[in-house]
Amino acid sequence: MSAVAAMTAVLVIGACSAKKSNNAQPNAGGIAAVGDTSAPAQTTPAVAPAVVSTIPASGANGVNPIVPVKVAVSGGALAAVTLTNADGKPVKGSYAADKSSWTSSEPLGYEKAYTLTATAKNSEGAASKQTSTFTTVRPNNLTMPYIQTASGGAIDPGTSFGVGQVVRIHFDEPIPDRKAAQAALSVVTVPAQVGAFNWLGDKDVYWRTKNYLRSGTKVTIAARVYGKNFGGNLYGQADASTWFKVGPKQVSIADDDTKMISVYQNDKLIRTIPTSMGRHTSIAGDKGPIDLRTNSGPHVVVGGEQNINMNSASFGLSKGANAYKTIVPVGVRISYDGEYVHWADWSVWAQGNTDTSHGCLNVSPDNAWWFYRFSRPGDIVDVRSTGRPLQLWNSGYWTASWAQWVSGGAK
Repeated sequence: MSAVAAMTAVLVIGACSAKKSNNAQPNAGGIAAVGDTSAPAQTTPAVAPAVVSTIPASGANGVNPIVPVKVAVSGGALAAVTLTNADGKPVKGSYAADKSSWTSSEPLGYEKAYTLTATAKNSEGAASKQTSTFTTVRPNNLTMPYIQTASGGAIDPGTSFGVGQVVRIHFDEPIPDRKAAQAALSVVTVPAQVGAFNWLGDKDVYWRTKNYLRSGTKVTIAARVYGKNFGGNLYGQADASTWFKVGPKQVSIADDDTKMISVYQNDKLIRTIPTSMGRHTSIAGDKGPIDLRTNSGPHVVVGGEQNINMNSASFGLSKGANAYKTIVPVGVRISYDGEYVHWADWSVWAQGNTDTSHGCLNVSPDNAWWFYRFSRPGDIVDVRSTGRPLQLWNSGYWTASWAQWVSGGAK
């Protein structure tokens, strides 16, 4: 058979096969035709866009300004996030290492509108962008905390005080929710010592330790009130903090039985001072009887003073033989109702044997100057045996037992 004949035979056979399958559709159903060696066609699905979510949600009102704003993305990574206030000022924030989220890192303002814009990209680089707006809470009023000594003096960072120092946090508005306000306050002592708060009014909360502070202690006070609701939509205006250190242990014991002041430093007796205290009697005052006895109890030293204007009218005695008005060269104030350890050259004869004063502790000029230079705010002058108890409000914070002090805290 010739080559031409053989080729013809093959073509005939192919023709016969086609006739037996007149209804068949070549390549139907994706089956390759005879002699077709190409692969089936493949369809690649599209990559889904990245999905951005935000907290707070767009349109939110009354957002707390200290709750961080958050942006998260699924199916991609964040490319850019901006959070701006109504003036266009940006708010600081940071990304997660893998750019899957962003979190603001500074507080917002009260009653402010913010715009949050976030752009994310999926694995193919296709961008998704989301913009949202929200507004922060609108307080009815704001209150500012002031961290002070118990007597109301400022606590400058690093100041040295005595072992009996008591801390006061004064709010400039009455506090409806004391528990919430107290929760925003912290006092840390190094080394650690047990302490507690006591509310002595609707604006003032005091803090003291169970026992006198240890010498060398560092005391750090913080009022983290911003963004906190203290009841009645009263919010904290701004945070405040400071710290002080505790100096040597200086405790003076003034005993009315002996008419002597025993001065101790770090539990060692360093000086004995004769004194004349308040007379054990009452006299007629402008509005009734006045008890002249010195108050008994541990007094927290307020501070030293010079050229003190002493006027009996300040405690209700403006006239009569017992009234007085004089300038005293030097003294150390130990209570809020006018008790001092002070210069009294007129009563040197009585010091150590007879009570002659209207409640102060009279000492000689030399001893007055020495005690003035020795004393610091927060030292203790513990008066004993007069029969008249020192009141808590009158610098007598250490007159309360620990159980009584703790019971005055917010519940």
